[in-house]
Amino acid sequence: MPEHTFTFPEGFLFGASTAAHQIEGNNVNSDWWVFENREGSGVEEPSGDAADSYHRWPEDMDLLRDLGFTAYRFSVEWARIEPEPGRFSRAALDHYRRMVEGAHARGLEPVVTLHHFTSPRWFSAAGGWTAPDAVQRFTAYAEAVAPILEGRVRYVATINEPNMIALMHTAIRQGGANVDFKLLEPDTALSEGLIAAHHAARDALRGVSSEFRVGWTVANQVYQPEPGAEEVCRAHAWPREDRFLEAARDDDWIGVQSYTRTRVSADGPLPVPDGAEKTLTGWEYHPAALGEAVRHTARVVGPRVPILVTENGIATADDTRRVAYTRGALAGLAAAMSEGADVRGYLHWSALDNYEWGSYRPTFGLIAVDRRTFTRTPKPSARWLGEISRTRALPE
Repeated sequence: MPEHTFTFPEGFLFGASTAAHQIEGNNVNSDWWVFENREGSGVEEPSGDAADSYHRWPEDMDLLRDLGFTAYRFSVEWARIEPEPGRFSRAALDHYRRMVEGAHARGLEPVVTLHHFTSPRWFSAAGGWTAPDAVQRFTAYAEAVAPILEGRVRYVATINEPNMIALMHTAIRQGGANVDFKLLEPDTALSEGLIAAHHAARDALRGVSSEFRVGWTVANQVYQPEPGAEEVCRAHAWPREDRFLEAARDDDWIGVQSYTRTRVSADGPLPVPDGAEKTLTGWEYHPAALGEAVRHTARVVGPRVPILVTENGIATADDTRRVAYTRGALAGLAAAMSEGADVRGYLHWSALDNYEWGSYRPTFGLIAVDRRTFTRTPKPSARWLGEISRTRALPE
């Protein structure tokens, strides 16, 4: 037996994550479809067929099962379920019910996200999260989805990365996708609207079933102050991250989503250091970010709220770097858990090479997807991580 440094606890979830718009294809009723196909959007290419996972989800789940994973995080698509205000598609709901049941049939714990960046086009056209009836609309949608989840799903995420939604709103107002997110200020009204919608949907789902464990996921930026910049760093981080972590203090769990770090000087956020390795997204290669993100999240939300790592990964064409990055990230996670962080699972981003909000070039997937034939091919990193899932042992 190979030596190992850490054994993850019994019942710890190991798996991978996806998002509906990024893999399903032809999500024509969503606001992102409208945006990405609009002239002057700054988007490199539209999503189109994506990975055709709306039809090929059984194959995707078969691969995850065969690789040795025990969990699969995926989202249901609001724009498909409620294509017009108040009109819920029974066919779409049945589609996602079959996905939930398909996960269980394969021994995969389904972790279901209700909103992963995309909304129905009618919702956004009416004002989106700042509209007077936004909270009621989102809550009604959550209640419509609840019957297909009840008795089948434990972990439900209401909204994915609300802090990034607020930043994206500002970015789009300032001219499209090609802006520096580090320098943007989240829209305050939108942030408060998202928090209100999350709390309302959480309470509604709890009212349906006491078995639901409801939370949301936050994009952790791992803000690191330069010497003497501690106050500037805290002030910079609060509207961009900690506001949303604090809103989760009464939740059943919190999702940590970590990729890299952000260094902050007295003048604000700094660029990636000269000479540092960068990923295909231009982010600094910094696997230690995950352990730091888990520690920070645990400090902010408190010991009562357990953590799921719902996203962590790297955009790279070199799969050996994916293995190295993930090994480093898991080592940091293991250290944080050894120090007392209550972490219940690790879900890698992403299961598939997919549409990364404007381009297919950044490849995050454990499984490659041929854009023409849709053939799925597991990478060595998928087998490596699957073996950790089988044994729960982190190799030396």
